[in-house]
Amino acid sequence: MKTFEDKPGRLIDLFFCVIFMPLLVLLGPARDWVIPFPLFFIVSVTFLYGCYFALKRLNLPKMLLRGDYRRIAIICAVLILANYLLTLFPLPKVDFITPSMSRFQTSVRDHEVALTLWLMFSLVSAYALLTSLVIELYSQLIRTREAQAQRDRAELAIFKAQISPHFLFNTLNTLYSLVIGTSRKAEDAFIKFTDILKYTYITIENETVAIAEEATYISNYIDLQRIRLNDRTKIIWKLEIDNESVPIPPMLMLTFVENAFKYGASTIHDCEILITLSLTNGHLEFTTRNQIMKHADQVRAELPRGIENCRNRLEGMYPERHTLDTYEAEGVFYLRMTIELY
Repeated sequence: MKTFEDKPGRLIDLFFCVIFMPLLVLLGPARDWVIPFPLFFIVSVTFLYGCYFALKRLNLPKMLLRGDYRRIAIICAVLILANYLLTLFPLPKVDFITPSMSRFQTSVRDHEVALTLWLMFSLVSAYALLTSLVIELYSQLIRTREAQAQRDRAELAIFKAQISPHFLFNTLNTLYSLVIGTSRKAEDAFIKFTDILKYTYITIENETVAIAEEATYISNYIDLQRIRLNDRTKIIWKLEIDNESVPIPPMLMLTFVENAFKYGASTIHDCEILITLSLTNGHLEFTTRNQIMKHADQVRAELPRGIENCRNRLEGMYPERHTLDTYEAEGVFYLRMTIELY
């Protein structure tokens, strides 16, 4: 995603440094500062360049979208105070024969310099904020399109793989009628498998689902894995949700759950898979922990692709409101995802 944002950002910075700022100095009163007080001129120009890059780096429009008004106020106050202190820079006095005229001309000169400095500070700040806003809107557009592209690819994959849904569910119902009474475990497996398929077919067309539905989907998937695996793999599933109706994108955590079983399950060696999902006051946290039961090099080669796709999807839906961290330590793979849903 950075490649989309960096290119226009560099062009805008280059325009500011090579064209905007030199023209602001040469076409304004600041050009008259070079000979009489060169130190003040150098300090002022350096300060204005610093203001621009500081505002670009801090990205106030992004803070505004996050509602971080306190930090915005502090940054603005610091920059305004710094500019005010710069207007107090001791300049050489204007020398007249009459002392009163010298004081008067010096005060007029200082007032004009201060006004010029405030004007230049305002123009530089406005340019930095405007360009930051344009880049942020551009980035939001790119992220939204990337999230939509991820969604379209997921839909296309399901459409390519699917048989007629009616035929599929009718066939499953027929098979279920054949195993009724033969095995309670088989009946449970059929019911959970059917629920998973229904969820997959139905929710792929929805923008969001209630988090309770997503949790049920994960629970059914885990239960099917419990039926498939033997006692060698210990599965721990923890769920704590304070509001079951909170909307989230469907199948948001499926890749992580699948990876935990794909690389962390074994029917030969003892191992453990931990999956947790919690929601408290709009703060969602999802974690997985599993021992790496497959060849470590294979895991390192395959995992990043799927996780990167999920990272792009999160960036498109929850920019600056999520984290996704993974690491491996002593043969154990850890994943932690957090989202501020509100």
